Amino acid sequence: MKHSTLRPRTVKLISRLIKPLTEEGLILVSEEQTITSNLKHLAEKGDLLPPVMPKLVDQRFAADLLSVSLSNFKKLERDNAFPFKRRMVGSAIRYRNTDIIAFIASDPDEPENK
Repeated sequence: MKHSTLRPRTVKLISRLIKPLTEEGLILVSEEQTITSNLKHLAEKGDLLPPVMPKLVDQRFAADLLSVSLSNFKKLERDNAFPFKRRMVGSAIRYRNTDIIAFIASDPDEPENK
């Protein structure tokens, strides 16, 4: 395991500093989330998150990413438990894998930025 010189406290400070830039529209919410997720991972694991090729995934794949059953995933989605939204491709339901990964990497103790 690599050790980072980046402290979690520093990550929180940087997150607070870029928040007003996001609120002003100078930084996109997705950019803020990427920056914050990478900094958190760097502080905890000593390296950046691996790059992920964006793609649309079906409900089964999304459920697998979240380690829940398909039926539980569908129930949680109906209850609006996730910050990511479905996308319709024809009649097929799809989700952006990067949105799901960002949700997994997010800090559950921090309020959503959306």
